[in-house]
Amino acid sequence: MKLSNFNFNLPKELLAEFPTENRDESRLMVVNRKEKTIEHKLFKDIIDYFDEGDVMVLNNTKVFPARLYGNKEKTGARIEVFLLRELNSEQRLWDVLVDPARKIRIGNKLYFGDDDSLVAEVIDNTTSRGRTLRFLYDGSYEEFRKKLTELGETPIPKYINREVVPEDAERYQTIYAKEEGAVAAPTAGLHFSKHLLKRLEIKGVDFAEVTLHVGLGTFNPVEVEDLSKHKMDSEELIITQQACDVVNKAKVAKHKVCAIGTTSMRAMESSVSSNKTLNPYVGWTNKFIFPPYDFSVADCMVTNFHTPKSTLLMMISAFMGHDLMRKAYDEAIKEGYRFYTYGDAMLIL
Repeated sequence: MKLSNFNFNLPKELLAEFPTENRDESRLMVVNRKEKTIEHKLFKDIIDYFDEGDVMVLNNTKVFPARLYGNKEKTGARIEVFLLRELNSEQRLWDVLVDPARKIRIGNKLYFGDDDSLVAEVIDNTTSRGRTLRFLYDGSYEEFRKKLTELGETPIPKYINREVVPEDAERYQTIYAKEEGAVAAPTAGLHFSKHLLKRLEIKGVDFAEVTLHVGLGTFNPVEVEDLSKHKMDSEELIITQQACDVVNKAKVAKHKVCAIGTTSMRAMESSVSSNKTLNPYVGWTNKFIFPPYDFSVADCMVTNFHTPKSTLLMMISAFMGHDLMRKAYDEAIKEGYRFYTYGDAMLIL
């Protein structure tokens, strides 16, 4: 498989700018791998495909307001700072991306907030747009984090060509988000409402939670034709013993294990034993899944519709088979499904 196998024409108007009014009323394409069938439903109909004892694996990461705007000392130029990860909490060191990057050099200071109460100094260059910043703030660590939250905005993806609105703070977050640390939402989970989760629970569906802090690497374009040469950014991953017990018990009993999103799937595939059970894990993963690939844990998954040449599309192709994926995507475009972060969903059985 080469990069060019994952290119297709996606009409601009199918990139969703806003979410549907109700989370669970986005559209749902249901693709059966064995029967090679495609059905068109609403997301809340997902309940019809699961029974008592089946397990859904959720990524409970929480997006933090990672996009800040500051002003460069002396020139006052407006600089966007995108917080990627905290490197050292005591020294308040962060890996960030800056834009426009050409203006930002080691030693520069950036001022944030109307009162300049937060200052950052550039102490290293990491990539063309990447910098390491040391934040300077008079106050405790808790106050500093509170300040970041106050000054930051919801990091909706760049392709969404509009200002951030207050609703994004709620809608660019799953309702089960708990563990703060992601700079991008695990989007398949955005379709679950409290009501739908309750109905699934009443039906006897179990839930296992993993934590994969989604980084911007998820959206990094693949720039090599030979996929084996692409390197994924590392993302922090936590799988508890409790989650493993729920998943492994379901597998033994031959119940469905459904990965909710590509991040849940990557999380599980990053920590599998030789007899295909899920193992606890605390650390980092840079797992890149592309065809051909033999999946070990989940036998179905929920995912959004992805953009051409993305690593997410490559995983979907590996899971459902390339020809069926192309057929489903052709159908999605023909039927006007909404793509990407705030778009519609697909259930692959």
